[in-house]
Amino acid sequence: MKGFIDDANYFVSLLDEGTNLGDVIDNYVNEHTLTGKNAFFVGDLGKIVKKHSQWQNVVAQIKPFYTVKCNSTPAVLEILAALGTGFACSSKTEMALVQELGVSPENIIYISPCKQVSQIKYAAKVGVNIMTCDSEVELKKIARNHPNAKVLLHIATEDNTGDEEGNMKFGATLKNCRHILECAKELDVQIIGVKFHVSSACKESQVYVHALSDARCVFDMAGEFGFTMNILDIGGGFTGTEFQLEEVNHVISPLLDVYFPEGSGIKIIAEPGSYYVSSAFTLAVNIIAKEVVESDKFSSGVEKTGSDEPAFVYYMNDGVYGSFASKLSEDLNTIPEVHKKYKDDEPLFTSSLWGPSCDELDHIVEKCLLPELNVGDWLIFDNMGADSLHEPSAFNDRQRPAIYYMMSFSDWYEMQDAGITSDTMKNFFFVPSCIQLSQEDSFSTEA
Repeated sequence: MKGFIDDANYFVSLLDEGTNLGDVIDNYVNEHTLTGKNAFFVGDLGKIVKKHSQWQNVVAQIKPFYTVKCNSTPAVLEILAALGTGFACSSKTEMALVQELGVSPENIIYISPCKQVSQIKYAAKVGVNIMTCDSEVELKKIARNHPNAKVLLHIATEDNTGDEEGNMKFGATLKNCRHILECAKELDVQIIGVKFHVSSACKESQVYVHALSDARCVFDMAGEFGFTMNILDIGGGFTGTEFQLEEVNHVISPLLDVYFPEGSGIKIIAEPGSYYVSSAFTLAVNIIAKEVVESDKFSSGVEKTGSDEPAFVYYMNDGVYGSFASKLSEDLNTIPEVHKKYKDDEPLFTSSLWGPSCDELDHIVEKCLLPELNVGDWLIFDNMGADSLHEPSAFNDRQRPAIYYMMSFSDWYEMQDAGITSDTMKNFFFVPSCIQLSQEDSFSTEA
């Protein structure tokens, strides 16, 4: 039932009715407590199936190209390939991963904004022709090394969120687009469409209005140069909630009808990443050390528990040089949950959570309120499927977390209804759940 990131084959535990994610976590916490207390992930692949169904129900007119760098575990890639998504790849390694699953080059886009020449040549060799570009420098590299390239011109968006991603870090301005189109004509590079990206941090729907208007301008501009445009890529930025997806669709659907109407020959695509995988993975970590400090050492921001009460600093066996790597560039999008049962009236203390490196950057949660924990206790972090399942850093010899995959029988039946069978999933090994509920709701693992 255990699968690692580089396993060619992996097991997926099919859960009986009445058994859920919490039961699975309880089971493996017990197992890891006995065998070594390493951190571990539980991946509920059924949630990925549900996200795909949600996507088809809300924005069926937009084909998803999953952003591979978000989570490149084989089980995720194989299930998305079976569901028929395309893939947005940032490197040779990612292109090879999805092609090994039988994904055709037409369903792969090379999206790195800063491409290595060797990787452009690799894309040309394996037939990955569609790629993005936002500057003359990138265009010239593509022209020299990929004669069959079909380019999506990446245009800038401005969402005023204040973060770097949203402030035109990548993407060409409308003024520069005309120059890039002129260069493409001279270099005999095909421009076949436009891409833009709106950050998930953006709260202003008006950004999509401007982006789609700009995209239409670039389509018209490209037509003046004789380019045949047939793809619009609206990028990523999908948080994973149905509400946000419906909200985006409410804004863009009428604009697409005006600017890129059905029958115009324009294919609309997007690059969802965390949308598919964030909620599908849960991380369990173990407390390996603790310190008692004065509560006034914590700055304001968390409700005070009393000036004379202690505060606690906890060190966990996973951190920013492992599964919390995204914490280095963005806020943690999950709240820690204590695994052990505690009473409702048990006192809560101001607490701080750190990774195991003793590095000042390895600060996972600055402040939160928790009951007093002991070394050996477990914390559970949900929504950990995006940007967390990477190779461990060379900073230390920390063992990477195991990944346990699961799926309910109802989700498996839903996959079969969608035409996906165990024969389609060549690397999947489905096994009955080893977790059984007794009459006392205790858990046991079959030998």
